[in-house]
Amino acid sequence: MLRRACARPSIVAGQLLALICVLATSDLFSQVGPQSALTGQPFDHVVAAGETLETLAARHGVDAGVLAAANNLQPKQRLSPGDSISVNNVHIIPQVTSDGVVINIPQRMLFYFQGGQLVARYPIGVGRPGWVTPHGQRKVIKKEENPSWEVPKSIQDEMRRQGKPVKTSIGPSPDNPLGKYWIGLDEPGIGIHGTNAPASVYQFGSHGCIRLHPDDIAALFQRIQIGTPVTMIYEPVLLARIDDAVYLEVHRDIYKWRGDPMKAARTLAATAQVESKIDWNHAATAARAQQGVATAVTLNASSSPSR
Repeated sequence: MLRRACARPSIVAGQLLALICVLATSDLFSQVGPQSALTGQPFDHVVAAGETLETLAARHGVDAGVLAAANNLQPKQRLSPGDSISVNNVHIIPQVTSDGVVINIPQRMLFYFQGGQLVARYPIGVGRPGWVTPHGQRKVIKKEENPSWEVPKSIQDEMRRQGKPVKTSIGPSPDNPLGKYWIGLDEPGIGIHGTNAPASVYQFGSHGCIRLHPDDIAALFQRIQIGTPVTMIYEPVLLARIDDAVYLEVHRDIYKWRGDPMKAARTLAATAQVESKIDWNHAATAARAQQGVATAVTLNASSSPSR
């Protein structure tokens, strides 16, 4: 039985149309479908034994550095059980026109739509520079539990260069980097899968595949069907208008496929006809910070969605 390689170097060029969310909802943080523009919420998390800023970031879809700064902590500071950590993982939902999976690579989020409703959204890990996750339209062609990983030659060469033991195949086991579930796409070597390193989720660290937390991939595996369309986009800057409020979300342009984030923000604002509603000083601050959360940039508005 063929097991996907989950890796290949890829250089992808070209432009995608900018996404604009000019939508309205009375509940900013509910997962109610494509009529809402934001998902997630600010909340307080009580730290459990073994949790770190990295594991919390991976689980909730927010950078560890952003978590640290929001809680006046050092980036590598250890957490103690019982500590209270403020988390804000509000994200703008990319505009969609059909059901299926939408993956925004720089946003490191997977959105799943069924029956015109947003039914799930998960933080993901994607390809690092040099092993990029490709963008474009794909579909699910395979589902497999307890997959084996046939290590591609390119990764064997990488292992060799790094002085690591060179492996050609890893069967179902705790050592398998694919985890317990594989969702194969019609892109050679690329799929959506679990991981044996949950803290690596929400990072740019894979060889091109899309990693999910073990709990999340188990849930997605049950939902998704063969033939489900998977749209992979590359949009580090997103804009949403909700009633009279405007939100901006800016991520790192990790693959250097886009230019100045402020130019992108102004283009989105002009298309949405909300230029006069934006505090451009706040927008410039968000563009520089690139914190990857939805930030209110409306004139006379607070800097983030209120509780």
